Parts: sequence; C-alpha cells; structure tokens
Amino acid sequence: MNQQELPANAFIDPSGFNKKSIEKFLSKALHRIISLISSSDTRSAIPEEINISTQTIPEESIGDEQLIDQLETILLSSMNPSHPGWIPHMDPPPTTASMISDFAAASVNNNMLSVEMSPAFSRLEQQVIHKICQLFNLGPNASGVLCSGGSLANLQALAVARNAKLKTQKSGIQTLSQKPVLFASEVAHTSIQKAAMVLGLGQDSVLAISVDSQSRMIVEELKTALKQARKEGKTPFCVIATAGTTTTGNIDPLEEIGQVSQKENLWYHVDAAYGGALAFSDTYRDKLTGISDADSITFNPQKWLYVAKTSAMVLFKNQDQLVENFSIGAPYMEEDEDLINLGEISLQGTRHADILKLWASFQHIGRKGFQQLIDESYHLTNFLHDKLKRVDCIQLASTPEMNIICFRGQPEWISSSAWDKWNKGLQEYILDKHGIFFSLPTYRNSKWLRTVILNPFVDKQTIKNINQGITSYIEETKKQT
Repeated sequence: MNQQELPANAFIDPSGFNKKSIEKFLSKALHRIISLISSSDTRSAIPEEINISTQTIPEESIGDEQLIDQLETILLSSMNPSHPGWIPHMDPPPTTASMISDFAAASVNNNMLSVEMSPAFSRLEQQVIHKICQLFNLGPNASGVLCSGGSLANLQALAVARNAKLKTQKSGIQTLSQKPVLFASEVAHTSIQKAAMVLGLGQDSVLAISVDSQSRMIVEELKTALKQARKEGKTPFCVIATAGTTTTGNIDPLEEIGQVSQKENLWYHVDAAYGGALAFSDTYRDKLTGISDADSITFNPQKWLYVAKTSAMVLFKNQDQLVENFSIGAPYMEEDEDLINLGEISLQGTRHADILKLWASFQHIGRKGFQQLIDESYHLTNFLHDKLKRVDCIQLASTPEMNIICFRGQPEWISSSAWDKWNKGLQEYILDKHGIFFSLPTYRNSKWLRTVILNPFVDKQTIKNINQGITSYIEETKKQT
C-alpha cells in the first residue's frame, strides 16, 4: 500500500524496518509523560487554565516533536488525579501496570467481539471474571462480561432482568398488559433512570424508595411500595440495592433487600460499582454481607482498584440467565466449541481489551496490596471523620461506611440562606491555601462538601491540612460578620 503521505513511523513495520524510529518516538513521548506525572504535586489538582488551541485535522503530519508538545499541553489542561490534594471524586491515579498494559492492548488492537478476534483476551476475561465472581460468593455457575463503565453494566443487568422476569426478549414491552416497574432508593445512581428510559420502560417506571438518615434504603418502605404498585395494577420485576452511594458512600441493607426480592420473586441487582472493592479486603468484606444473593452485580475496578479507565463489569449469578435472556448470535462470527463469543452476550460489540490492564494490575499489586490500599483509605477516613466531629458548625451528611465523607458548614453567625455560599467559599479557600480540592454536590437540596479518600498519596498531613483550613476559614469568616 502506498504510504507516501504518511510519516515513516505512522505504523510499526512488521519487518522491523522502522524499529529505531518507533523506539525514539515512544521513548521521547514516554519520558515527557512520566516527567509530567512525576511532578504532579507542583501543579494544582485542577488545571489553572485550559489550553487546547490546536489544529483538529491538519492537512499534513505535524511531526513527532510537535505532536508530543501538543500532547503535553493537553495533559497539562486535564484534571490532575496524582496530586495529593485531588480527593473530590471516585477517580484515582491509575496503577502503573494498567497504564503499560493499556498500551500493550492497543498495540495488538484485538477485538473482544469474538474469540477469533481476541483468542487470548477472551479467555483471560472469563478467567478473571470467574475469580471475581468467587470473591462475591456468587456460586459455580456465575459469569459476566466487562463493560465500558458502570452505566452500561447497570443497563445490561436491567435488560436481562426485564427479559427474564417479563419475557420480553422477542415481543417487547408493548405486549404487556400491566406497566412494569422497578425499585431503587431515592439516592440510587442516575444511570438507573437512564437505563429505564433506554429500555422503553420510562423514567417513571423507577419507583424511588425513601432512605434513612444514613442514606440507606428503608426496607419497610420498599415493602409498602411493592404492595402499592400491585394495588395500582403495575408489575414489579426488579429491586436495585446500592453498595456505595455516589454522594455519601453508604450501603443499603443488602441482606434484607435480598430477602424481600426472593420472597416477591423479583430480580435482585446490586449496584456495587464503588463498594464492590470491599470484597478484596478481609477487614471490610463483611460490609457486603448479602451481596451473594444478588442475581446481578455491577462492579467498577476503575474506581477503588485504581485501574485505568475504563474497567467495569456486570456479573450474573447464573450464566444461563445471561445467555438465555440476552444472547444474540452473529452469523459473521465463527463459533468456538469451548468459549462463547463475548460480543454475543455483551451490550457492546466491538470492544477494547480492557481485561489486560485489570489482569496486569492484579498481577503487579496482588490482593493483599489492594487490601492495604482499601484498609488505609478507611484509616484516613476515620482520622478525618474524628476531626470533623469536633468542629462545632460542621454537619455530617451521614456516618461514613466507606472512604467518602460528605459534610457542610452551618455557621450560626450567618443566615441559613447564606450557607451554600459559605460552603462554596470553604471549597475555594482550602484549594487556595492548601491545594486540596473537594467536590460540591447538591444533596438534600443544599450544597455539601464531599471528599473521597482514595488517592494513594494522601496521608495524615493532608487530613491535618484540611482540618487547619476549615478552622482558619471559620475564624476568618466570623471576623467578617
């Protein structure tokens, strides 16, 4: 093929013709990237300016050096999760192994659509999935697939639930005589409503169940809602529990909800996108008691297991349920006697080999390494929680069950109508004085500060700086009144 208009290192020549040129290009790029990440603590946790003023599609190649320069500029305009003050979201710095293996997976560009197009990765994905199913005690028939994020995992789980319980795989929901409904807590992830919309159920098919003061689903309210739905001529088919709510990190009573689901013959899904990582900790796995009763589970290693995005999965207690209620064969894919083509049982067809970075992270860090990261997160969270409890005007949204703390100031020396503005000011003050960044979600119709103690470079000094920043801000704002 004529490549006259292409740079000499546009592709890696299989004969090794341009090997030296490729090595030089990659070496320069890698050196620049490592230098950038290794100096993350010298820059703000959030970009001070965003500079992406570059040609989108130039007529000709801009050359290696200019490309690397522009890559660096874009990275400098990106969020900086390696900064020790980056603690606002469930988005940590990635493991080194996941970075390297993501490049390795891209280099061979296999397609997870079929075994033929990803012979090693397809097998590796199923092996890793089965091991994770064991950690959740889902039983010997459990299986699942990787997805590009928890939203897709929730969507596929609900699609299987709908087809399994309502028998809509072929005829669709328009043939149902009663409106199908599902149940989730009022603080469940918004992807549940999106999934209901995509599946043709409509957002109003998601019936929100009230939560207690700790943001956990009230099981008695669930029972009442089930009775009321049936009284109104609706058809309940699924209950969703959350293990790690987005804003406060709380865990629904998984065991009790599972018992209700089983008694009512409903599909039981647990959104453990965040909290599922506790299965890797001997110290805290008991917080997931009852998750083994789930028919399906969403779990995102890209969060508390630090794997580079995207790394998420949907697991099923019974692989037959997945195959019977979701699988669609493709005539253009060759069948394998030993392994099903993953594209047949996945919402996605063409898919990147995300399994390699997950597998590589497991190999490099090990379960005990992940346990230490999780346990340390709890240790530092408890340290911060103890300090916040001692500050008079600070209100906690709930008692932390994971490594997330949601709090807000309610200073009595100003009007309650000004509290949201005061908390916004506290967020800006701590970022300016200590380089520590909190998120500022809306919760219970008010603004709250939220921290996720996930960054492996957070230490006790970070917590002390937070406490000092809060104390100083309180003193300064008091003087201004």
